Amino acid sequence: MASIVLKRTGQKMPLVGFGLWKVTKSTCADTVYNALKAGYRLLDGAGDYGNEKEAGEGLRRAIADGVVKREDVFVTSKLWNTFHQYDHAKKLAKSQLELWGIDYFDLFLVHFPIALKYVDPSHRYPPEWWGDDGKVHLQNTPMHETWRAMEELVDEGLAKNIGLSNCQGTLILDVLRYARIEPQVLQVELHPYLTQESLLKLCKILGIAVTAYSSLGPQSYVELGVDKGVTNLLQHDAVHSVAKNAGKSPAQVLLRWAVQQGVAVIPKSNNHERLVENLQVDSFELSEADMKTLSSLNINLRLNDPADIDPRLGIFA
Repeated sequence: MASIVLKRTGQKMPLVGFGLWKVTKSTCADTVYNALKAGYRLLDGAGDYGNEKEAGEGLRRAIADGVVKREDVFVTSKLWNTFHQYDHAKKLAKSQLELWGIDYFDLFLVHFPIALKYVDPSHRYPPEWWGDDGKVHLQNTPMHETWRAMEELVDEGLAKNIGLSNCQGTLILDVLRYARIEPQVLQVELHPYLTQESLLKLCKILGIAVTAYSSLGPQSYVELGVDKGVTNLLQHDAVHSVAKNAGKSPAQVLLRWAVQQGVAVIPKSNNHERLVENLQVDSFELSEADMKTLSSLNINLRLNDPADIDPRLGIFA
């Protein structure tokens, strides 16, 4: 399977992984097991997804059945906003490993560069964005405090690699000014409606691997009612034209558009046929003209913007 070699550790991160966002608890263990059986070797989870225990059950079953070995599966998870304080960050990472039932994460990311007021996991987990009063409560924890905890997770063998998510250039450069262990991966929203060329260029210069989420654009946000009323990329005429040229599905060419730029992708599907199709996007190439056609759809549309929850969270302003 095609992979990206991470700069500090030399570890290979698969270019195509399986995303666990919105995978329901009731189906998660079976979904993970089936994804691994189909050939996926990267699982992208997060504390906020609320399904880490079930994902771990699927992984452990696959290991027990001889489908995979633990060292063959690249497991990613993320630290949520309410746990940015140094001691909370370390404690929660350990709790998340316990939920997964594994000894280490291959990659652990800071989910958002946003610190929210601590919510004890025994009170509510995952805590999401809001306090008990339904309001967003900010906390004054600087990123350098959180990053120190992340680095110590590496020191203690609890995370092989650490990185950032939903960060722009200014913050990445700031972290690099004090980081003892540099971020190895940046995970961001990336699709033809939000191409982020300058951010990709910066990461390439810095040697930071990039993972794209929401590669299919508004599709993932329709059921949440926040697709912002734009044409679904899977139904866009230009995407269909490129798919016809390539003899592939619209989803495959959207994923290939990212992979061909050296960007990893983490699609999910509950449909076995599509699950297998998504894994095959490193088996063909798009022409330069088709790549430009897809990139020309850029309208800087950001579907996952915390400012839509509370304007004080305008990290992309």
